[in-house]
Amino acid sequence: MRRRLINSTLAVVLVVIAVFGVSLVIVETRTISSSAQESVDSEALRIASIVDSRLIGGEPVDAGVLADLSGAKRYALVTMPGRATVEIGTRPTGSVIRGLAEGERGETVVVEESRSVVTDEVGRTLMIIAAVALLCVVAAVLLAVRQANKLASPLTDLAETAERLGSGDPRPRHRRYGVPELDRVADVLDASAERIARMLTAERRLAADASHQLRTPLTALSMRLEEVAVADDLDTVREEATIALTQVERLTDVVERLLTNSRDPRSGSAVAFDLDEVIKQQLEEWRPAYRSAGRAIVRSGKQGMRAVGTPGAVAQVLAALIENSLMHGGGTVALRTRVTGNQSVIEVTDEGPGVPADLGARIFERAVSGRSSTGIGLAVARDLAEADGGRLELLQQQPPVFALFLGREVRSRREPEAERPVR
Repeated sequence: MRRRLINSTLAVVLVVIAVFGVSLVIVETRTISSSAQESVDSEALRIASIVDSRLIGGEPVDAGVLADLSGAKRYALVTMPGRATVEIGTRPTGSVIRGLAEGERGETVVVEESRSVVTDEVGRTLMIIAAVALLCVVAAVLLAVRQANKLASPLTDLAETAERLGSGDPRPRHRRYGVPELDRVADVLDASAERIARMLTAERRLAADASHQLRTPLTALSMRLEEVAVADDLDTVREEATIALTQVERLTDVVERLLTNSRDPRSGSAVAFDLDEVIKQQLEEWRPAYRSAGRAIVRSGKQGMRAVGTPGAVAQVLAALIENSLMHGGGTVALRTRVTGNQSVIEVTDEGPGVPADLGARIFERAVSGRSSTGIGLAVARDLAEADGGRLELLQQQPPVFALFLGREVRSRREPEAERPVR
């Protein structure tokens, strides 16, 4: 591209120089020739005038006197009736420029000058024109190189940016070049890079969330299938199979929920549901794991509440909190339900060391973990809670108390909320 720009610019300049240069040479040649002819004619008239004045006064007319009086520098031939011919200077050879003048006494003056003088003058003029043309060509080449670099370098840079995007490096470069068209292309590439970066981030986030969220249901399902494999009693097999099918449904709900959140994290489908059923399901799923760890999981608080949210999402949030207590907490894990205002609250607490003081404000951020974990579970749990208008908070760090706040279904005054005894 650089070579094409330089060649095209140089071609334009050469055409302009050729057109105007030839015209200028023709005009200057004619001007110099006309000026030389006028000079010769003028000198012939001047000599004729001097000869007339001396003939009228009866003074002698010779070459020395005429040369001194006229200042003639060219060859001149003076012919006078009845007198000898007078010559001034040396007669030129070859092609000449001739000027002729006649006096009042019948004398004739012929002035000649070699045409080589005009040719030399035209040659000097041509050299000046050629020097100016050469300077124009050099200046045009320099400007063409500068302009070619100004245009070609940004295009090369934009091509490298596009190649980086194609190779999976979506970082925008934010470079501008002072050329509106190129800056527009750079804006589009930077915007594309940002969109690609967001898409890649979303895909990686979905993969990480799916890996984390599917691990718990798959583990629980595996445990149930193991129970089915070793059970001899048909009723036990049926019971475990029923629970396994329930866990498969929950696993399907987890997958659908993850896909929904990947498209729109705020696309909640909140409905009124029985909070006790969700808590009971989580207790049944996690009790074998806690029993294997020599720990217990219990519930307390108000029962018979109907919360507003997505049952599958609430189950995932509770599963994340229960798993977090199993992995990082200690002692008995308690799920406590209560009502505050128009909200239903589920608190999850354990008897472990709690959340470190330096992580309290950042515990729900991604990749933030006090121990060797992914730091994804609580972040996903918070997103799921907020998708249905709820919220997940850390109420207390030591011992840890996590609280899930959900909307509460307000019943009619004719149907007072029943309160069942705590088990």
